[in-house]
This record gives sequence, C-alpha cells and structure tokens, in this order.
Amino acid sequence: MRPRYATPLVVLISIGTASCGGATNADQWDALVGQFLETYFEFNPTFAAYQGRHEFDGILPDMSEEGLRRNIDWLKSAKAEVLAFDLESLDAQRRFERGYVLSVIDNDLFWFEEAEWPWRNPNYYSLSPDVYLTREYAPLEDRMRAYVRWAQAVSTVTEQAKQNLRLPLPRSYIDIGRIRFGGLAGYLEDDVPGVFASVTDSSLWAEFGPASTQAISALRDFDQWLEDQRPEQTEDFALGAELFSKMLWATERVDVPLDRLEEIGREDLERNLAAMREACAAYAPGQAVPECVESVKAIKPVGGAVVGARNQLGMLEEFVRANELVSIPGTERALVDESPPHRRANFAYIDIPGPYEEGLPSIYYIAPPDPSWTPEEQAQYVPGVTDLLGVSVHEVWPGHFLQFLHANRSQSRFAQVFVGYAFAEGWAHYAEELVWESGLGDGDPEVHIGQLLNALLRNVRLISAIGLHTQGMSIEESERMFLEFGYQDPGNARQQAARGTYDPAYLNYTMGKLMIRKLREEWTAETGGRDAWREFHDQFLSYGGPPIPLVREAMLGEGSGPPL
Repeated sequence: MRPRYATPLVVLISIGTASCGGATNADQWDALVGQFLETYFEFNPTFAAYQGRHEFDGILPDMSEEGLRRNIDWLKSAKAEVLAFDLESLDAQRRFERGYVLSVIDNDLFWFEEAEWPWRNPNYYSLSPDVYLTREYAPLEDRMRAYVRWAQAVSTVTEQAKQNLRLPLPRSYIDIGRIRFGGLAGYLEDDVPGVFASVTDSSLWAEFGPASTQAISALRDFDQWLEDQRPEQTEDFALGAELFSKMLWATERVDVPLDRLEEIGREDLERNLAAMREACAAYAPGQAVPECVESVKAIKPVGGAVVGARNQLGMLEEFVRANELVSIPGTERALVDESPPHRRANFAYIDIPGPYEEGLPSIYYIAPPDPSWTPEEQAQYVPGVTDLLGVSVHEVWPGHFLQFLHANRSQSRFAQVFVGYAFAEGWAHYAEELVWESGLGDGDPEVHIGQLLNALLRNVRLISAIGLHTQGMSIEESERMFLEFGYQDPGNARQQAARGTYDPAYLNYTMGKLMIRKLREEWTAETGGRDAWREFHDQFLSYGGPPIPLVREAMLGEGSGPPL
C-alpha cells in the first residue's frame, strides 16, 4: 500500500486564511479542506510525492524536535478551526467530510503526542526512494534528479532520528530498524545504479555518485548505531491498556471495551478453526489438522511465489467480473515483483499510485525468504499455492488494488488522499472470505484451507496486539500463537510476533473485516440480502477510506449501534 502516515516539514502554513473569519458556506468549507491538504503536504512531502504531487519529489520532512513540535502545533490549530466551523451550515456530504478530517487529525496527534512514535520507534523514520525507482511517472532523468535530491537529504533524517530516539530501545525495535536501514543501504548500493543505467547525462551521474555514497554511509552508520544499543535493549514495547484504547478511538473511532474486542476476536478465531477442521476432514480424512495444513502448504507455486502470483491475477480478475462482486473502475493494471531488501519484514505488500497520478500500474511485491534462516525455514516460508492465492486476493483482486481504484475516484479529494488502516486492511481481508463465499474454487477444500490460513493469521494478530500491549504477553508467547493457532511457518511466526510490538494497530485487519461484515449484513437485510452485495460494496468503497464507524453511520443513519 502507499504510505498512509507521514512526517513533518519546517514550513508552517495556517489554514485560517481559508475560513474567512468563521464563515459557514460550502465554498469556504471546501477552501478550508483544500488548504488543509496543501499544508499537510508541506509538512509531509514524502507522503505528497507518493500521492503523485511531484513538486515535492526528493524532499524529506523536518524530523527534528523543533520540526515535530511545529507539526503538532499546526495539527492542533487545524483541529480547532475545523471544530469551530458551523456544522449546521454544511450539507450531509460536507458534514461527513468534517468528521473524516477530524479523524485524520486525531490519528496523527495520537501517534505524535500519545504514543510518542518519533521518540520511541525507529520504524517511524523509515525511508524509501521507491517512488522514483519503480513508478514511471516521468522520464528516467527527472526521476534520477529526484533520487539525488532524496539521497542528499538522508543523512539529515538519520541524524535527527538518533537525536530524537529515547534509549534504551526494545529489542524488536532495533531489529526492525536494522532491517529497514541496513537493507536500504544494500539496496542503494547494489540495485539502484542499475535502475538508472540508461541515463547518459554525465553531469547527473557526477551528482549521483557522491549523493548515493553519502546516503549509503548515513544508513550504515544508523544501522550500526542501532546495533550498538544491543547491550541495553529491553522488552519495554507495550502501550498499556489505556493508551491502546485511546489508539482505537483516535485512529479508527472504535470505542469497544478491550475485553469485549478480544472476545469478538476469539469468537472469529474459533469460527475459522472450526472451518479449518471441517476443510481438512474433507481434504485429508483421518489426518490431523497440522499435518493436513502442511500437506497443502507443500504444494508450492511453480517458478516461485512471484511467478505464481502473476499467474493468479488474471483468473482472479475474471472471477470478480463474472460474479459481479463489485464494480471495476478504470483500466489500471497490477504487476508483481520481488520486494526490495528494505521492505522484507512482511511477506507481501502493494504499492499503488496516488490519486494525482494517471494511468500508472501498481506493483504487488513479494518478499523472498531471509537468507540467514536455515534452508528448511526458507523453503517453508514460500507459501503453498492456495495460501498465495489468498494473498493475491488480499493485495489485488478484489482487495487493495480494487479498493484504491474506487478511492482514487471518490468525489472528495480528501477521501482520495487519506485511506485509513482498518478501512484498507479490513476491506482486503474481507475480500479473502468474500471470494470463497462467492464460489472461488467451487468448494475445493484445498482452496478453503488457503483462505483460512490467511484468516487465522489475522485472527492471531488481533489477539497478539491486545496481549502484547495490554496483558504482558511476550514476543515468544505471541510467536507460539502464530505457530499453533495460525499454522504459520517459523519465519513468518517470528516476523508476525515482532511486528505486533512496533505495529500495535495490526489488529485492524480482523477488526476492519468484522466491522464490514456486520455492516453488510445489516445494510443488505433491508436492501435485497445477498443479491445486494455488489451494491453494498460499491457504496462502501465510494467513501474513500475513513474510519468504518463513520461509514456505518452514513449508510445506516445515526444511532446505528456498535460497529462490532
């Protein structure tokens, strides 16, 4: 997915000029939102570039203490101005957008002020030049200039990170930081020169060499700085129950008590475990579930995961069209490639061009096994064919790729730009079960087992997130859950348990899916049942990507009840 959260720049632009002294008409509201977007891009130039605003190419945000505080101050002033705008003067669409804007502000303020991510989490400073290397939005020479500008700024960010991060750091935070920054250094050295090999401008190459060398040196220095923190590393990663609950409200507008949320998550885990037992009984009668699962996992895609995924996308697109599950706007395509070294902390992700781009393909990336693992672990990491099919559904058809085709065509530019975690990941995870329910595989238990492996992985994420951050669960205990209940291979289990420490919101996959399923059942109960699924999907996706409870209220009306 393209980045959702970003970081600040020194420029401070007040949005106050757009509201004209508290005026209340629709044009002034639209101007206020437009100015908010422009100011947000000034503070978050990397985010802007990924949206397709290429006047921000190569610019990195000011992550100094002073720059971070300016960003916080601006967000607070923006929130006050939005709250002061006369709600009754707005039509229904703009009232909805007002809630959407406030949710984005609250989200960023939570990670800044409550979670203190810039001061606690090296992953906050993740850098990537991928937009200039893989997205063909401009001639290669122009993208090379943007890369040079980016590379020249890297050392400033790594120094700011070292100044900001409070020591000691949790072990898993050091680990992810080293994957991000050490992996990126190797990528810049080994792969990036080849991307620009056809450029013949000697003056540009004269700039490229020193800039790239400086960036590689800064990244390796930061990588070593992180490793130097090993003697003092801790296991102190937990947000705590109070902060975790605040996260759910500030970022997703969910106010379900944690014990109830865990209960709901465990109920879905049990539902999927029961379905796994049933599917295995059909696939391998008399065989225990773990052995059955291993049998399915052992059927590997011919040519590897990347080739296998490429071979799946055409079939999945045809399935979505033939079953009329959801409209497919546009003609953009999704390609498949191997993840770059600095983006291998999770098996797969998709990079989708932003709403300011036109006609560019998305790239669905798949990570190879970690070469430091044992040969057996590396072999196990490559998913089975039907497990991979679930990933391809999630990332492309009808998951992230299709969802962003809709988001990028929303009537609201704000909705095009800001697509939240639970909306995006909830939809993509919901899509996995949707295609099975709609007949993918014609009832083949092997296909069902692949779908369930993806569902159980996300179930364990929800339980692990709550456990790790509110109940004293250790990383090792989380890892065992991924092995025992998620049927994950050892490498994936290690990655997923560690991810829960620095990505506490990864419960959003299951939480988002369950909110969508509940909304679908309640909305279609009054509009045609299963025959109304396509209409439901199109309407749901038309909102862009706000917190799902906002969509629930818009589709069902005020007082629509809890989202879960």
